[in-house]
Amino acid sequence: MRNFTISQDLAPLYRSAIGFDRLARMAEHAASNSGNSNGYPPYNIELMGENRYRITMAVAGFAMSELEITSEGEKLLVKGNKPTSKKDDKKYLHQGIAERGFERTFQLADHVRVVGAELENGLLNIDLVRELPEAMKPRKIEINQARVIED
Repeated sequence: MRNFTISQDLAPLYRSAIGFDRLARMAEHAASNSGNSNGYPPYNIELMGENRYRITMAVAGFAMSELEITSEGEKLLVKGNKPTSKKDDKKYLHQGIAERGFERTFQLADHVRVVGAELENGLLNIDLVRELPEAMKPRKIEINQARVIED
């Protein structure tokens, strides 16, 4: 695996782009993978339309009361809290179903917000939408004729 430093590898970007320091922070966050490296629970990110997305997480065995979704600023945090059973008298020959809590963080782009979530058949669906403000939408700029000043 190649190790890199953001400031050196993205130097050409900084020469021609302005205001992309947030992009560098996101790249550093993705490189560090802060706690999400175990891959549990598995998830999909789906493009539902031009500005609509869905995150689907496989959370089989979790009740709605054991799941928590928090959106704060540019971060979406999904937690699953499995209560620890003090009297677990089960004896497994094989235990392939994970019965542990999890915490998964997603970095949201600017102007992306969570619009809803539902739990169906062991899948947690989180719907997101990107809403660009009018000032950020493309607009045509009129070009005026230069005025000639006569002496």
